[in-house]
Amino acid sequence: QVQLVESGGGLVQAGGSLRLSCAASTRTSRPYAMGWFRQAPGKEREFVAAINWSGSSTGYSDSVKGRFTISRDNAKNTVYLQMNSLKPEDTAVYYCAADINRPWVAVVAVDDYDYWGQGTQVTVSS
Repeated sequence: QVQLVESGGGLVQAGGSLRLSCAASTRTSRPYAMGWFRQAPGKEREFVAAINWSGSSTGYSDSVKGRFTISRDNAKNTVYLQMNSLKPEDTAVYYCAADINRPWVAVVAVDDYDYWGQGTQVTVSS
């Protein structure tokens, strides 16, 4: 079992930056892939970025590619999402997720993830 806690959300002006963190706690040393998703009011949860266990493979949605960067520090059991050049359309609740079945892949499908955090609100003002 993996427990996930997000932090770092907040209110920022368009063009600004935020860094989200996701701290994972687990009772085993089993490797896992990690992903970030977001959900805006009235919309479905959508993929943002993913990273495999070693960090050698990453994936991004077209809407954030070139602006967001996902990274991880396995020694700290933490995954990060650096968000630059933020736009009002980036406003959403951001969730991190863990996939214990495909640790060596940057998993993009929401249904493939096994564990989810509670989410952190990101609001970008125009």
